[in-house]
Amino acid sequence: MKMGPLFALTLWALSTVSAQAESLKMAVTTSFHNSGLAEVLLPEIQKDTGIEVQLLVVGTGQALRLGEAGDVDAILVHSKAAEEEFVLGGFGVHRREIMFNDFVFVGPSADPAGIAGAASATDALGLIAQNGAAFVSRGDDSGTHKKELGLWADAGIDAEARAVSWYKEAGAGMGASLNTASGLNAYIMTDRASWLKFGNKGDLALLYAGDPALFNQYAYLPVSPEMHGHVKAELALQLEDWLVSDRARDLIDGYVLEGGRLFVFNAKR
Repeated sequence: MKMGPLFALTLWALSTVSAQAESLKMAVTTSFHNSGLAEVLLPEIQKDTGIEVQLLVVGTGQALRLGEAGDVDAILVHSKAAEEEFVLGGFGVHRREIMFNDFVFVGPSADPAGIAGAASATDALGLIAQNGAAFVSRGDDSGTHKKELGLWADAGIDAEARAVSWYKEAGAGMGASLNTASGLNAYIMTDRASWLKFGNKGDLALLYAGDPALFNQYAYLPVSPEMHGHVKAELALQLEDWLVSDRARDLIDGYVLEGGRLFVFNAKR
């Protein structure tokens, strides 16, 4: 069967686009992925830059370890101290803040520990511990888990004081941990975006938010080509340029759910 000129031209165009398309591996947190924002950003990134971003969805700790091993080209996570350590160790080129949201405390709508009236996030945790109310921790070395442990420490409640009878470690991502909390009708700390997207709320309700201590910053870290010569450093920097652009700002600030913004763009250029 003879190939027509139009069909041949179409095949050539498709092969040209395929040849020009380049992929980049980026490790991201489960909370970012659960928010649904990736589904908005990734197609636009590919359209504007030609870069196909392949996501590895893990907790912050695992994302940083993937970067240390050179298994990804870039990282988008939310644990500042760990990120700064990553860069100081030579594994990341730099740390660039992109956007933020906040953490919230969710729990049984009856609120047996009374955290809705808490004076602060640490006060809320103190009330949970005082009442021995069921609390689910991600327990997975994620950015959310690191933040939660820091707040327990600030509340003066160490690991020994968090009795296994009420403190449950899920060892899982945000969605799975929320499912566990829903099943146990327990308290949990989650990022606001994951809570809004979560479909199995059961009797859970958002009970406490607003403490500045619950601020949740996301940052982008290109993996160092000096440490791992095979990483796609040029593509990672192109992606960074897009993530701090006006185009990204409009998409991030314009992403709403249930009438509320899930993230606020705050990248500096």
